[in-house]
Amino acid sequence: MTETDLKLATLHWTATDLALLHGAAVDRAPVIAAQDVRRVAPDLDVWDAWPLADIDGKPVRWRSGELWFALAAPAFADPEARHDHARIHHFHRKDGRFRALGPVFAEGFTPGSREWSGSATVEHGIATLRFTVAGERGEAAPSFRQRLFASSAALSDGEQAFGPWSDPEEIVTPAGVHYMTRHEGQGRAGSIKAFRDPCMVRTGGEDFLLFTASSAASGNSHNGVVGLARQTEASGFVELPPLIDATGLNNELERPHIVRHRGLSYLFWSTQASVFAPGITAPTGLYGAVAGGIGAPWRLLNGHGLVLANPVEAPWQAYSWWVMPDLQVASFIDYRGSPTGNESAKPRSRDRFGGTFAPFLRLHLDGATARLA
Repeated sequence: MTETDLKLATLHWTATDLALLHGAAVDRAPVIAAQDVRRVAPDLDVWDAWPLADIDGKPVRWRSGELWFALAAPAFADPEARHDHARIHHFHRKDGRFRALGPVFAEGFTPGSREWSGSATVEHGIATLRFTVAGERGEAAPSFRQRLFASSAALSDGEQAFGPWSDPEEIVTPAGVHYMTRHEGQGRAGSIKAFRDPCMVRTGGEDFLLFTASSAASGNSHNGVVGLARQTEASGFVELPPLIDATGLNNELERPHIVRHRGLSYLFWSTQASVFAPGITAPTGLYGAVAGGIGAPWRLLNGHGLVLANPVEAPWQAYSWWVMPDLQVASFIDYRGSPTGNESAKPRSRDRFGGTFAPFLRLHLDGATARLA
């Protein structure tokens, strides 16, 4: 299959689309109460989670439960410091509770200064973790170079879930045609340019890779896209034009993934209120689009793209939503509680930071309509 055969038609997400939100009913997640905050460990912050899944995205069974991955770091006084120390950890989920199993990789195994989000699949007993390498190994200060890598290991039923991991292999690199090759931005949250969050999708017998990226076709300060690459026998993954282009609207369409439901493909991503372009008002939430297949024209869910948002009274309470084939939705608890005074940006206070898995939600999907079940 060639790029032309796919007949890719990038969906441009615009301010006109989001204008449909004004006056519209918005599905908002329930407020997370204090008793809902179940820390995995008092000294460990956890965020950005995903399951070990089969090729269709369904979590696989492991020791009467499931295996999950998430970013984790020591619980610093400033929770935002976690991003400079992120490592991928794995967890045993059983009866709705998560038990920490420790870092996936040994210290220094991957070629960056830290590890950021990705996805994981298992086939024929071999688990493959696709993830983001951030920075450079041994750097004096954290940099924002981002690269997409994969490593594989045999899945075990023993207490130790995985055998030895294969040497990390870079799976796709931006060529500067569709996706930016430099990712520093100003080094501030929300302004960093993206090439991260790899997620594999198999459709029509072919493998594709979704990822968060920044458009190389525009110098706009807000040029977030959902990127796409196709695996070939000769050249590995080859980049294609983006599926979603939010140039002029939004800087980060994070953690894209596709769920198939009743013959349709649903593409989801997360984004924050703070990364919309000046003059654009939209909530932190889960957004999405639907199509008949990966190469078919995409339509924004609900007309504007928003699927669910945080509560008005707790606008930063959760983030990084991940939808599974049974339409359960995982996320992590970010900053709970209501804004106070002139507070218009995320607080950074330890007492309001959750740093753990949020209660699962569930969606209802019907064609181009998506809502909380």
